[in-house]
Amino acid sequence: MGQPQQPDEAEAGAATPATAGAAVTAEADTGAGDGADATVAKPSLGVGMVGYAFMGAAHSQGWRTVGRVFDLPSRPVLAAICGRDATAVRSAADRHGWAAAETDWRALIERDDVDVVDICTPGDSHAEIALAALAAGKHVLCEKPLANTVAEAEAMVEAAESAYQRGQLAMVGFNYRRVPATALARRMVAEGRIGTLRHVRVTYLQDWLVDPEFPLTWRLRKESAGSGSLGDLGAHIVDLAQYLAGERLAGVSALTETFVRERPLPVGATSGLAAVSSAGTGPVTVDDAALFTGRFTSGALASFEATRYATGRKNALRIELNGERGSLAFDLERLNELAYHDATEPGEHAGFRRILVTEPDHPYLDAWWPPGHGLGYEHSFIHQARDLVHAIAEGRSPEPSFADGLQVQRVLAAVEESAEKNSVYTPIAV
Repeated sequence: MGQPQQPDEAEAGAATPATAGAAVTAEADTGAGDGADATVAKPSLGVGMVGYAFMGAAHSQGWRTVGRVFDLPSRPVLAAICGRDATAVRSAADRHGWAAAETDWRALIERDDVDVVDICTPGDSHAEIALAALAAGKHVLCEKPLANTVAEAEAMVEAAESAYQRGQLAMVGFNYRRVPATALARRMVAEGRIGTLRHVRVTYLQDWLVDPEFPLTWRLRKESAGSGSLGDLGAHIVDLAQYLAGERLAGVSALTETFVRERPLPVGATSGLAAVSSAGTGPVTVDDAALFTGRFTSGALASFEATRYATGRKNALRIELNGERGSLAFDLERLNELAYHDATEPGEHAGFRRILVTEPDHPYLDAWWPPGHGLGYEHSFIHQARDLVHAIAEGRSPEPSFADGLQVQRVLAAVEESAEKNSVYTPIAV
């Protein structure tokens, strides 16, 4: 089968991609998903990952599976994974299929069998690792948000632009772009199916901090996370809103709040969103919730809410776009569906209808299952790996780029500035 259509993919650039590993003589393990000739030898693309917890597991799933589903121009190889705890990282390597384990990310970057450095660490180390990896001639995939500050993100973009001239690519991991339903929504907006955009409203609601006795993990410390729900959840919905709208936010007016300002200190390592408390306590230095309105460059209005205190909501991301000719709505908890209203239809039978996004001509889905057989959360990371592998082979800047990540960082900074100034409207820095 052919490759899935991708909305808004950048055209191939002039740079030549860095060498993607040595040619492999073994049979390429691409699986039968797209009818590829499994006997054709393909160059390998060695991946090294820094971090092995929640996001490390999700990215591992992506890299381990992508070549068994999609017909790729090169064969991703899980070369090495890195973490500070030698026992834990070795266990993660065995569990997720990594060939080697490192305890120093600098050693991982220096490995000759690593072509792509995948950064899945807390935000305070993103810039240092990415800058070193680009300087060493590696491609980089960095989890969102790109950095903890605008200054760090600017330095990362400058390094990425210089590296691109040498054939290295840098991409930021906003995986919700890779859900087939959101990719289809972007295609429909680009085709003019909802006409001129008027409104975007987005919420991202979780409840894992409702218990005031939940420990003070790194996500609740500004020095590690940069911000709280704003950077953790808000970054996702800012990027998704701008991606689907096809335009950027021009300014925001915001409120933030920290509901529980002191929490028990954690004991030992944390796992995902779980941790164990100790007797001592420490201050929470990030926001618990962020609520802001915004204006797009076209004049369209937007509202955003990100919180980890919405009791009963586990991972409830919902976005709706209203235009002059129609509306689109997506709910992550029903991620194989897209709601669409065509306002040009006669009123007697017009209304929102469900699009089941499982057809082979929907984005990414020609390599998966028969119609009606839905995908899940982890597939967005498989699609993310697929898109980066193709971008590397084609020598084109991937999307979202580090520049896209910087723009989101500037929105987050404007939200914080607005909240500090009693919700005053704050333009987004350009």
